[in-house]
Amino acid sequence: MCVDSEKVDLWSVPVIALNVRARKQLGLYLNPRTTVAADWMAVAEAMGFTYMEIKNYEACRNPTLKVLDDWQARSTGATVGKLLAILSEVERKDIEEDLRPLIDEDVKKYFENLKKNSEPPLQVPEVDSCLPRTLERIGITLEDDPDGAPELFDAFICYCSKDFEFVCEMIRELEQTEYKLKLCVFDRDVLPGSCVWTITSELIEKRCKKMVVVVSDEYLDSDACDFQTKFALSLCPGARSKRLIPVIYKPMTKQFPSILRFLTVCDYTRPCTQAWFWVRLAKALSQR
Repeated sequence: MCVDSEKVDLWSVPVIALNVRARKQLGLYLNPRTTVAADWMAVAEAMGFTYMEIKNYEACRNPTLKVLDDWQARSTGATVGKLLAILSEVERKDIEEDLRPLIDEDVKKYFENLKKNSEPPLQVPEVDSCLPRTLERIGITLEDDPDGAPELFDAFICYCSKDFEFVCEMIRELEQTEYKLKLCVFDRDVLPGSCVWTITSELIEKRCKKMVVVVSDEYLDSDACDFQTKFALSLCPGARSKRLIPVIYKPMTKQFPSILRFLTVCDYTRPCTQAWFWVRLAKALSQR
């Protein structure tokens, strides 16, 4: 990428674009106190620093460098164009003329780095010629459009295989009724062939608004369920976003998992609340 500094609007280039060499050169010009030319104090004053701030900078070994660092940290108007204007304002056009080639080189590198960071990383050539290839986090569910928006869900269902019959009932009650919720059921919706842990974390973090955890004795012995639950909890410490919803649908002989004890449970085993079970669950999943 070739950048013509004469055509670049330097007022839009942040001063952070200036590298160490240019900053050191500025210090060589501005740090010495003279009576015949403006020094770093005049520049700092033009940047908006107060008298007391400038006096404190006197103790710095390289006050010019410190002023530049603080200016770029606290001002959105700290641009290369503004810096050159300030040098002109304090009648130090000699600095602008001498350092302009160095500044132009830094601006060029700045735009090259912007372009490099905005491009997707180069992929290692495939050992076979099967095309087209799909990125690992794209095209992972049945209705994903590799060239469009990813498929999104109202909830990710965390369950073990022995509880799948209840998951099917959940599909009937929440997707095929007036609630019209969209559930992410791994065995039904996820395409085979990719890393399980990568897909799972992508779905929980970026594709699903909530996560329903079907808790059972079998759930406690599942490494996959353990990973999914702990990963989801790490995304919402203290469940502030009401992201996890534990569900119990059959009596348990083992102790309820301690990491979920602080969450309100939707309990299908209690006769007194069974009639409201699906309504409460649907309402919780419908919240934003």
